[in-house]
Amino acid sequence: MLDFTATYTDQYQITMSQVYFHKGLQDEIAVFDYFFRDLPFGGGYAIFAGLEDVLEAVMQLRFDGKDLALLQNEGMDAAFLDYLQDFQFTGTIRAVREGDLIFPNRPILSVEGSIIEAQLLETLLLNTLNYQSLIATKASRMWLSADGRTLVDFGLRRAPGTGGYAASRAAMIGGFDATSNVRAGRDYHLPISGTMAHSFVQRYDDELEAFRAFAEIRPHDCVLLVDTYDTLEIGIPNAITVGHEMEARGEHLKGIRLDSGDLAWLAKRSRAMLDEAGLDHVKIAASNQLDEHVIKSLLEQNAPIDLFGVGTSLVTGRPDAALDGVYKLAFANNEPRLKRSENIEKINLPGRKQVFRLGYPDGSFYGGEVVALADEQDIEVMYHPTEPEKSLALERFELHPLLHPVIVDGARTTEPQSVQEIAAFSQAQLRQLPEEFKRFENPHRYKIGLSKALQDERDRLVQEHRA
Repeated sequence: MLDFTATYTDQYQITMSQVYFHKGLQDEIAVFDYFFRDLPFGGGYAIFAGLEDVLEAVMQLRFDGKDLALLQNEGMDAAFLDYLQDFQFTGTIRAVREGDLIFPNRPILSVEGSIIEAQLLETLLLNTLNYQSLIATKASRMWLSADGRTLVDFGLRRAPGTGGYAASRAAMIGGFDATSNVRAGRDYHLPISGTMAHSFVQRYDDELEAFRAFAEIRPHDCVLLVDTYDTLEIGIPNAITVGHEMEARGEHLKGIRLDSGDLAWLAKRSRAMLDEAGLDHVKIAASNQLDEHVIKSLLEQNAPIDLFGVGTSLVTGRPDAALDGVYKLAFANNEPRLKRSENIEKINLPGRKQVFRLGYPDGSFYGGEVVALADEQDIEVMYHPTEPEKSLALERFELHPLLHPVIVDGARTTEPQSVQEIAAFSQAQLRQLPEEFKRFENPHRYKIGLSKALQDERDRLVQEHRA
């Protein structure tokens, strides 16, 4: 991953920390929860991504010399700068497993540590988890649409700056098979894939000459872009010629790529021409403004496409562009805390908490979770968070705790996982989710409830604030 220092943050995180320091609060224990309020893309679930990057960054997070010089120029005093010089995270982080399914208005990650340490993690954590979870969720929807076809991330050139680096990792967690992003492939050990650009074909005097040059140098991975001039009249016939020439040399044309036009119709015609020429092993790749809905439509039209290259809509999370994840104080000064709002849905849940997923003995998911105080046992009923007259008895379910320690007293307690391991876990979890939550249109609403003890604690604090 990219290197971060502790100034990868918003300025107010540091100014608040300066006040805490001079008020003698630097050793006060605080708990912050990370959660989000609305599912992206009108969907029924989201995928948690970015945790390993957060943990790696947290373990190395320091203020270096450039950071301290900058803060001195910004008017920070010497005593506070001396404190920051020795900064490192010594607290505890509990989190859902990366790749798991996540849902609104319940903790996904909890940070417990000194109030300054916990405060200084906020921006880095939100920046990483919000973006990667958004992209992993978008990728997962495409994985469902593709129904086993290969998916390749082509998004680096359209990504928001260096966000394309993180997007490639998140796309793999969501179900993609490879990326065109060479640096992300190097750092995260991802399969990399690419073909050729139209400029390569245009450089040569004719398309056939370009195809022959590419096949000569790249016979082991030869995919020809066939739509530079005329797909069916020029591109496919030239690809067939090169395919036969490669066969004569004991080589094989791997595929052709369609990047414009009516992809379903062109794929069908291309498949027929390739098969008729004895090149039925040649794969068809398609790109050009694809998303989960276009992929679904193409396959519903029986388009014989083997690989989808997806760029803009993947790395920008179109149409949503952002996950609305937040980081809220839940405990400080030895007391549970909440942010009051006139809208009860925006009142955060106070105190240290645990989240339990409701499941059946066969491992499948019911479609709901209960949020409880961290030390609760034997929860019998969960209550609707905003309509307390609604409740659900839990005796028929197995309750599986979801928040587990990943850093304790500043030390990692879990082994780092590869992107491939996280992706496999994510896909296994998604298979356990009932189909009605995976619909693109009007998905079923996942139930999030509160234990009676947590509900009472929240309501007590609300009344105290009103008084």
